[in-house]
Amino acid sequence: MTTTRTSARQADAVPRPRGRLRVYLGAAPGVGKTYAMLDEGRRRRDRGVDVVVALVETHGRTHTAALLDGLETVPRRTVQHRGATFTDLDVDAVLARAPGLALVDELAHTNVPGSRNAARWQDVEELLAAGIDVVTTVNVQHLESLNDVVRTITGVRQLETVPDEVVRRADQIELVDMSPEALRRRLAHGNVYPAEKVDASLAHYFRLGNLTALRELALLWTADRVEDALTVYRREHGIVDTWPTRERIVVPVTGGPESETLIRRAARLAQRPSGGELVALHVLRGDGLTGVPPDSLDRYRTLVEDLGGTWHAVLADDVAEAILDFARGANANQILLGATRRSRLAAAVAPGIAAEVIRGSGDIDVLVVTHEHAGRGRRTSPRRGAITRRRVTSGWVLALLGPALLSLALLAGTGLDSLPTTLMLFLAVTVGVALVGGLRPALVAAVVSGLLGNFLFTPPVRTWTIAEPANVLAIAVLVTVAVAVSAAVDLAARRTTEAARSRAEADALMTVAGTVLRGGDVVPAMLDQLRETLQVRAVVLDRTGVEAPHAARVGAVDGGTGRRDVSGAPDPASGSAERDERVHTVRVAEDLALHLHGRTLAGPELRLASAVGQHVQAALERERLRSEARATRDERERGVLRTALLAAVSHDLRTPLSVIKAGASGLRSSAVDISAGDRAAILADIDTHADRLQLLIDNLLDMSRLDAGAVDARLAPVALDEVVPRAVDSLPAGSVVIDVPETLPLVRADAGLLERALANVVENAVRYAPDGVPVRVAAQKVGDRLVVRVVDHGPGVPDDRKAQMFAAFQRLGDAPRGQGVGLGLAVARGFVQVNGGTLEAEDTPGGGLTLVLTLPVPVPEGPP
Repeated sequence: MTTTRTSARQADAVPRPRGRLRVYLGAAPGVGKTYAMLDEGRRRRDRGVDVVVALVETHGRTHTAALLDGLETVPRRTVQHRGATFTDLDVDAVLARAPGLALVDELAHTNVPGSRNAARWQDVEELLAAGIDVVTTVNVQHLESLNDVVRTITGVRQLETVPDEVVRRADQIELVDMSPEALRRRLAHGNVYPAEKVDASLAHYFRLGNLTALRELALLWTADRVEDALTVYRREHGIVDTWPTRERIVVPVTGGPESETLIRRAARLAQRPSGGELVALHVLRGDGLTGVPPDSLDRYRTLVEDLGGTWHAVLADDVAEAILDFARGANANQILLGATRRSRLAAAVAPGIAAEVIRGSGDIDVLVVTHEHAGRGRRTSPRRGAITRRRVTSGWVLALLGPALLSLALLAGTGLDSLPTTLMLFLAVTVGVALVGGLRPALVAAVVSGLLGNFLFTPPVRTWTIAEPANVLAIAVLVTVAVAVSAAVDLAARRTTEAARSRAEADALMTVAGTVLRGGDVVPAMLDQLRETLQVRAVVLDRTGVEAPHAARVGAVDGGTGRRDVSGAPDPASGSAERDERVHTVRVAEDLALHLHGRTLAGPELRLASAVGQHVQAALERERLRSEARATRDERERGVLRTALLAAVSHDLRTPLSVIKAGASGLRSSAVDISAGDRAAILADIDTHADRLQLLIDNLLDMSRLDAGAVDARLAPVALDEVVPRAVDSLPAGSVVIDVPETLPLVRADAGLLERALANVVENAVRYAPDGVPVRVAAQKVGDRLVVRVVDHGPGVPDDRKAQMFAAFQRLGDAPRGQGVGLGLAVARGFVQVNGGTLEAEDTPGGGLTLVLTLPVPVPEGPP
């Protein structure tokens, strides 16, 4: 036996790899998780694995307890807490035993206070880190992410939870499933709880509806974990082929008018099979020239999320290839496309993206859905957005006069009237027209050049007849090349302008995003940025949805003065320039619009304004939610305070009032002969309870002043060696020991508030100090601060409740010795903070609690 243990220690000297975790997940107690865990342990023991039972809760179930026979069990550790004895998992004993596999029941269990770890899942993490495999159990209601859902379903809040990530990291998760009817039969037969608990359990937590909902939660959560595992497996093994394990539909969203129809159709298809998934994809072109309004994409993204889908965006030059790559990466088995909006002639020349996707889809099904916009042609943006009106006019003039003037020059005997040279010169004129005026004037110039070249310079001249076939070809080539070059030049010019505009819009939106991230007065800043970008006189935010000039405004930025106007639109009588200005209204939502006062704006500029409007709407919505959250929080806190105050008035304030009333009534009664000693005792009680009542009322008033921010500190130099004795003067003699040197520097504070704070802190310490053990009040200078320590050797406060003790109406179970409403320390911290100091709690060495009060020492302004 000794040799075996020595070998184990030698083996432990070599670092062991992290242990593997197996979790048995159940929908409710009684489905058989612990039974399955013990059965797994016996199977592994029979295969030669060193298995120990670290901790198992049988809850008196005989079939479960029978599986423990033959399995080595590690003794539990015993813990004393508040006079009671508890047993729990002995982590150190399991680590010292170093088995190959440890069986640990109830992963979400909360450990007894004073344990090394707060929860059992943290104990399991220690075992896994030591290289010990662990098999454990957990119910779905104990998963952190489902805690609120389970409470809504069952009406029971689970206080013991385990983070989802701890369970998701498990190497194996096995669902222990049982139908609700079968579980209720097990419960009725007494196989889950004792007979006296069966009826109540069946009528409450184990209702059929509860169990059905919990079972569905467990199945869905496990299904998500299986999907994650499948994704990891496919990635690790480089699998790109589609595995249709789950109905997943990818719908590419172009932003066109058919997008909403396609999204809703894909959502209906995804809902048919159980667990279908809708995935929307938007492909951004590498050149950034999508032409899709940002507000349209935002609307479609919101629609997808409302329908339970997910939104994705990728950057690619080849749209069809990007769609297929994404679908394979997402393990999708269907792609839903809309029928092309291009005309039949355009579709015949170039089949389009749908045909390319179908050609390369492989084992992915491609559904092409018709819609009302199919075959109607694409709506192109006006070409004058790329070329100014003056240039277009110049192009038309040049298209009509240029070929004629060139013909006159050639006929004037320049020596360049040979047919090839002539045709090249006409081509040059056509290209020039395209550079100046765009495509349409260039098309006219090409036709006119072809006609003039034929009539004036192609033999036989001054006739429309062409004698030689080669000349026919030359004229046709002239017109064709002129048209092609003109189209290319026009497209390049428009693309250049669009690229510059897209970059300007992106820079503007990036600036707006930076404004949002910097915080502050976000909405006026965004409106001001929009005004500067568009170079308009004013931007008015209208939250009424009314476009009339008299509509109420909540935010305006005036370009002339830079001021923020919250009253209304610009004054119509301010001048002729303002009376004649153009007002554009950009509708962001039904109750939100932007009014742009100034110059005439083009379509792209209005799209930019719409995009900024979306940011403004989001900022207003965030502010509204923050306001509602603050109001809800304040109302909840006020409710708690009202409830606590009612309890205080009904008990703590009534007690001294009852004593004072009874004493006064007794003294006034003539029916009872009261001796001088009894009279003195009654008067002493009245005086004591009056003081107590006065203290309670003062604390309530002080707390109200602190909550309202109505406490003003009158700061002046204060000596602690004078304040501390006054603060403890009312306490019993011998209950406090003061150690405050007279040599300490003065602090700048409000002497009255500081005295009240110290009195509350010391009185609280005396209340909890053991009989005959005085409270010590010591002060010293530490750096640039004075530190006052109030030390008691009472029961102390756990670390997780130290912050709670400074909350209003918190007494932390001080009954039956407690007096007051639990405001003393809350008022004390408030007064200390008003004086620029801090009040914190820490443990006293050897047991007890130490309250640490720090105050800043003012820096001397100069030499004395």
